[in-house]
Amino acid sequence: MSTIERTEAPAPVVGPEPILQLAAGFMAAKHLFAASELGLFEALADAPASLDALAARTGLTRRAARISADAMVALGLLERADDLYRNGPAADRHLTGRHPGDLRALLRFWDRISYPAWESLATALAEGPPGEVFDLDDDQQAIVSAGIEAILDGPANALGQVIDFSTRRRLLDVGGGTGSWSVATLRRNPHLRGTVVELPVPAGLARTRAHEAGLDERLGVVVADAFAQDLPTGHDAILVANLLHYWSPTANTTLLGRLRTAAPEGAWLLLADFWTDPTHTRPVQAALMAGEFAVHLRDGDVYSVTEARDWLAATGWRFVDHLPLAGPQSIIVAETA
Repeated sequence: MSTIERTEAPAPVVGPEPILQLAAGFMAAKHLFAASELGLFEALADAPASLDALAARTGLTRRAARISADAMVALGLLERADDLYRNGPAADRHLTGRHPGDLRALLRFWDRISYPAWESLATALAEGPPGEVFDLDDDQQAIVSAGIEAILDGPANALGQVIDFSTRRRLLDVGGGTGSWSVATLRRNPHLRGTVVELPVPAGLARTRAHEAGLDERLGVVVADAFAQDLPTGHDAILVANLLHYWSPTANTTLLGRLRTAAPEGAWLLLADFWTDPTHTRPVQAALMAGEFAVHLRDGDVYSVTEARDWLAATGWRFVDHLPLAGPQSIIVAETA
């Protein structure tokens, strides 16, 4: 009886689908940005619409409305049944302006400011960014500030849930942007008073936010450069939210040292950011955000908790804990050593 020779099955061919899906990501992003700018989601906030009705509500041609709406259906943000379009749950919650957690300002920021900058990512990584976020004009700075506030709404509101401020009396919010973190924390802690330290444009927005929240008497705003001018003293909790990724490790060590000088004994230091694991690859969103910082900032980067612990030890702070906030954001808690 003859022996039949067996041959090994050929190795499966690795297809290009994962690469193509990633490479087409810009199309999905741009479709989303356009749909938001054109008011597609607001137009469906009150009731579903046929294609003709959607075109009338948005002022688009029927063809343009179909292209945009069908792309949003394909991406899962709109739903279509019996020729009627309606917002899906995520779009209804975050893109109509009818609920907390509105992300339209974030999409405007990423579309108008970030997306053009990302076109120079390779140049930024090889040579440094052509310009920095600090070089933007006042109108652009306002778009950036509103977008950052939108993306960090979840973590800002989580701060008062994760950290027990019952033993604290005064919060210093350094580089506090529009004041959204302070506003959320003071609302949750009626006994707490706060001070936001910021540059002129975001400081003006922070004053507006404080007024709108009815916190004029409890939340002050100081215009100052945290690296160059004296910081307000007498605060027993200091918050630095999403500022350290702007700077190099050397600059961050300098800033933490300045904060230690302004802090009374027993003060807390709260560092909220896209803190990563030692490999800088988890959370995934943090690894991607490193590119955002690279195109906008000469020294911008994401940092690991281990790196932050070294900075704290070198500047008179004692590491206490590392806690999740919301999404890829987490917070490092320290106290005076």
